Formats: sequence, structure tokens, C-alpha cells
Amino acid sequence: MPSKPEKIDQAKRGYRLVAIGGGTGLSTLLRGLKRHTILPGETLPHAPFFSDLTAVVTVSDDGGSSGRLRRELNILPPGDIRNCLVAVSEDENLLSKLFRHRFSSPALTAITGDFAEAVKRASEILATRGNVLPATSANVQLEALMDDGSRILGETNINASLKRIIELHMVPENPKPLEETLKAIAEADIITIGPGSLFTSLIPNVLVSGIPEAIMSSPAVKVFICNLMTEANESLHMSAYDHIQAIYRHALHNIFDYALVNSTPVSAGMLAKYSHEEAEQVEVSASAIEALGVKCMTGDFLEEKDYVRHATERLCKELLGLAEFSQGRPAPIPIAARAAKMVHVR
Repeated sequence: MPSKPEKIDQAKRGYRLVAIGGGTGLSTLLRGLKRHTILPGETLPHAPFFSDLTAVVTVSDDGGSSGRLRRELNILPPGDIRNCLVAVSEDENLLSKLFRHRFSSPALTAITGDFAEAVKRASEILATRGNVLPATSANVQLEALMDDGSRILGETNINASLKRIIELHMVPENPKPLEETLKAIAEADIITIGPGSLFTSLIPNVLVSGIPEAIMSSPAVKVFICNLMTEANESLHMSAYDHIQAIYRHALHNIFDYALVNSTPVSAGMLAKYSHEEAEQVEVSASAIEALGVKCMTGDFLEEKDYVRHATERLCKELLGLAEFSQGRPAPIPIAARAAKMVHVR
């Protein structure tokens, strides 16, 4: 009689993470995640760890060089994809510079005949610690319904507007996702959305047909990583709760189990600097988030340098702790929340 297959020890195998987003928020998070990602054959320096890292990136950018490539060559914008590939590459100081300045996604697309395949080849060239996938291979644009009833087409035009975004749509509607993206989501142990610009980096991903449903169906722990600051033209005066509600409205599903929200106050000097951009610190609104059925994990996720940035090392430890907890293991949760007071900042 054949013996039963041995149960895989998740702690030894590592956790599969899918990070969804775009812009500088996602690439910054990926730089932290790759330090906790172990490739096959490597010696395990510590546990727990990630054994598989996949970034799912929005492809609606139509500004700068990405916009020119979209208009002139009719290919998907490589900007955010390129930045994420660089973020998970082994050598950001050498190969990533070559990739940025001497090697282009259009060149790879011309060789392979397919943008998604081009991204895969670029990943191999850069020796990345993770996979980077476009949310869709369709050539899509964003259209926003504004608070005065007008509609604005194109991410660049939306960002330039002083009007408030009420609702976002993809043009054409219901673009299809990559099968590899759906597979990664289905097999994930933990899925994150954020940080990133709410309407132009996060929400576009859940407008891709099938992605919200795939997230809902996945057995993974689903985590929202909230922005530290609002943005004048996207999320002015919006709390962490408002961010989640906006994603839920567009996804048509309540997709989060946890929200990681910074509760450490931004310094007065930095607040003054951001006030010139009409930006402010995001309000925690923990009780409102909990009322949605989402566990709000507050803590010190803040780093201040020239700008406000997420403390990615602390974020990664929280995510690994949530992965452990989901497997029924005791985990130091919340690591950061115990070290910081719950501070409502508005």
C-alpha cells in the first residue's frame, strides 16, 4: 500500500507572495521583499521567508516616454514594469542602469513579439528575485468621472486635473488578465495591494476582468498596505477607511482580511513640506476599518528622509508574521503595533 505523501512544512518551503500595485510605492516595497526572498538552492539564513515573489503591475501610464511608446509603437507602457524589474534585480547598480539606459522593452517586444514574454525575458536578463507581470496585456487607458460630472481620458490628464475623482473606468472595458497572473494569485499564500496612488496605481488592477474574483477565490491572506500621505489630485482628505472603500467600490468585492496602516505622526517639518503639494497624513480610522470586517494593524511604518517613505523592513516582518499566523503558528503579531501607540492623526 503506497505511503501517504509527506506534508510540506510551510516554514521550510517559504511563502508565496503576490504584490499588486504600481508606481514608486510598489517598487519600494519590492526592494524590501526581495531581501526576504530565498531562491531554490540557497542557504536559509533565517525563517520565515518568501520562496516566490510576484509583482502584478498596472499598465495604464500614458505620460512621458511610456506615453510616446504607447502612441508611436502601440505597445504597453514599460515604465512601472521596468522599475519593478529593477527593484527585484540582483544588481541595481550595474544591470539595472544598463536596462534603464541601453536596453528597452520595445526592443524586447520586437524580438519576442509579445509584451508579457518580453517582460519575462527581461527578468531573466536582470537575474531578478521575483516575477513581474502586467495586470493585463491589453492596451488600456483610464477614464475618470469627476465630481462635476465631466469625464477625463488618460492618466496624465487625470493627474493634471484639479477636480475630484469619483469613479474610474478602463477603456476598453473589461480587459483580460494574463493567465500567469491568475495562476500566481490562485497559488499565493499572501496577497498585498498598495502602497501607491489610489486611482492610478491601485484601482486600475482591480478593473481588470477576473482579478478581483481571483483574489476572492484565493486561499491567501489578503492585505491592504495603506499610503502614508494623501495626494491632492487623487485622495485629498481621504482616510485609510476611504481608501479601502474606494477599492471595494471598483472591485465589486470586499477583498481584504487585514490593513497595515501607519500610526506614527509625520514630523511638523515634513508636514509643512507636503502642505505645498496639498498633501496630508492619512488618517488611521481604525474603528471604521474594523467595521468592514478588516483587521486594522497599526504601527510604525514610517521613514523620513527627503520624503516620507514606508519602512519596508518593518512592513516585510509584518507580512511574514501574517503568513505564519495564517498557517496556525504563533507569530509576533502585530510586531510594529506593540511598539507604537495607536495615534489618530487628524
